[in-house]
Amino acid sequence: MDARQFRLLPSIDELLRAEHGVQLLSAFPHALVVNAFRASLAQARADIQSGSLCPTHDELLQTAALLLQQQQQPRLRPLINATGVVINTNLGRAPLSDAALQAVCTVASGYSNLEYELDEGRRGSRHTHIAELLRELTGAEAALVTNNNAAAVLLGLSALAPGREVVISRGQLVEIGGGFRVPDVMRQSGSQLVEVGTTNRTRISDYAAALSEQTALLLAVHPSNFLITGFTESTPLSSLIELGQQHGLLVMEDLGSGCLLNSERYGLAHEPTPQESLAAGADLVCFSGDKLLGGPQAGIVVGKRDVVARLAKHPLMRAMRIDKMTLAALEATLRHYQRDEAETHIPIWRMITFRPEQIKQRAQRWQQQLHAQGILSQLQVGASTIGGGSLPGETLPTTLLALAADTIPMPLEELSLRLRQHTVPIVTRIIHDALVLDPRTVLSEQDGEIVQALIAILHP
Repeated sequence: MDARQFRLLPSIDELLRAEHGVQLLSAFPHALVVNAFRASLAQARADIQSGSLCPTHDELLQTAALLLQQQQQPRLRPLINATGVVINTNLGRAPLSDAALQAVCTVASGYSNLEYELDEGRRGSRHTHIAELLRELTGAEAALVTNNNAAAVLLGLSALAPGREVVISRGQLVEIGGGFRVPDVMRQSGSQLVEVGTTNRTRISDYAAALSEQTALLLAVHPSNFLITGFTESTPLSSLIELGQQHGLLVMEDLGSGCLLNSERYGLAHEPTPQESLAAGADLVCFSGDKLLGGPQAGIVVGKRDVVARLAKHPLMRAMRIDKMTLAALEATLRHYQRDEAETHIPIWRMITFRPEQIKQRAQRWQQQLHAQGILSQLQVGASTIGGGSLPGETLPTTLLALAADTIPMPLEELSLRLRQHTVPIVTRIIHDALVLDPRTVLSEQDGEIVQALIAILHP
């Protein structure tokens, strides 16, 4: 370390008076510029301490300018999902349809009739805007919407079973992403958890034996993010409903993903639908808006009129209600189902219904464009997953574009990092000594960005 190098560092005032410093002051607030210069000088001191020479004034100013640009970038940024996980929780779950995006912009750009009855000129309810649509699509008597499905479950238990017992199978006491645990939510609601059966086998007789004068509710939770196979037995919802009716007890079901379409039509296992649960006689059914429904984050509650009314009147409802933008996006998404156009207009259903040959053709185009620039890649048979705690173990056939470790001029981890640091971040996977990209979850308009990013990073 050369102590003389420290004395060459300029003061913040000198940097502010420099031409580039004046330019920065014209573009950013004074306090932000000063903080950037302090950070630039601190980095320079650390570099000198490590044996480097003092940077020039221009270099210090350039470092400060870069810091300012990075600080002003939005923290929440759009990216390209090339992982092949359709409902990727870490990447924002379901992308919205064009109609849903337009609905958000239209409603958010001005005032709206969120809680106003236009015909009568008086205050109304935000829940009436889509209640009829949800009733039509699910066959429910009534409906309302919370800000997510965990909130819907908490609200349901708080309104229907405060201080009383809720009976549930041990095999359904699930934990999903982010540490959300059904037992914790049940305790928070003030209800008393009564576990019955075993992890792998629960019979209707187990439920019946657990009933007491304190029992208020029978709860069924769809184990959406895991499978129990082998020596198993579970109680059908219909049997649970029959038991509830015999004893005058409510039956509530947390469906999780909330699929409105027949998943078997797409080569997947059967995913229970709200329509089926309500037709079987469930009193209340809760599900997510941003999983297999393909809309915004929301917790949708459908069921019998008097039961839903109890939730709507509960004090927690106000804390859990959705805003106007979510409401607009959800209505637009539900309209796609009403018009029988979900497969063509909702992004996750377009991805799920992509034909294998379509995906292969896109991967081939990527490969050809890269090869023209001297970048070698391979096509591999692969599997896309649904994700988001939906249809665990179910996969869809796909074609992967693979960049093998021995064909690129850098470690796979570095390539993965540089793709994530691209102007439009690209998230990929590393499998068997190759970085792979799955076209299934890449929007068609993003194909060019994928190729350009790889060329910019790997062009020889």
